[in-house]
Amino acid sequence: MGSLSIWHWLIVLVVVAMIFGTKKLRNIGGDLGGAVKGFKEGMKDANGDRVEPEAPVQQRVGGDTIDVQAKEKTHS
Repeated sequence: MGSLSIWHWLIVLVVVAMIFGTKKLRNIGGDLGGAVKGFKEGMKDANGDRVEPEAPVQQRVGGDTIDVQAKEKTHS
């Protein structure tokens, strides 16, 4: 009653494939992968990977310096 060998795992895999079918297992794997990807993106957004506002840009026009700050246009 030791650990399971590779043959035990292969037999379990064949039995599971016979019960559920390969198409259903593939769909479950795709759904699980999509959920993990969504979770990672949500964690990345929550950890502060937000876009910081840019520093003001200085332009020279006719020898004078003009300070401007770019802002994004919000749609209402």
